[in-house]
Amino acid sequence: MTHDSAAKDLIVVSAVCVYDDDGRLLTVRKRGTDKFMHPGGKPEPGESAAQAASRELVEEVGIDIDPADLVPLGSWLAVAANEAATDIEATVFTAPGTWEAHPSAEIAEIRWLDLSAELPDDLAPLLTDHVLPLLAKE
Repeated sequence: MTHDSAAKDLIVVSAVCVYDDDGRLLTVRKRGTDKFMHPGGKPEPGESAAQAASRELVEEVGIDIDPADLVPLGSWLAVAANEAATDIEATVFTAPGTWEAHPSAEIAEIRWLDLSAELPDDLAPLLTDHVLPLLAKE
């Protein structure tokens, strides 16, 4: 077996679809990056995807949801938004109910996305290629 130097790195992440009272989807932009994405991040050793998603929500936007209450939406392989030659394997959940969010930790900015409006061009590939087309069908 030969090692392909062009092989991409793979990062495993959990992400969450969070909505506000107006049905808008929460997106976040991390410090030093230019793409908006779901809140979420990498699991710590021994954490399930839902546990990682729940912890990241609290850390990034102050939303506290029990991992058992998160609803699985799907898992996708996507191009990482902010890291060159890297793919992400993302498990995406939906948070029940509606929420308010407050940026903290590494989050520079939050933006609520109106899914019925024209989408901005600064969204992460996971959102544009996988999640938003699925949400549009619902």
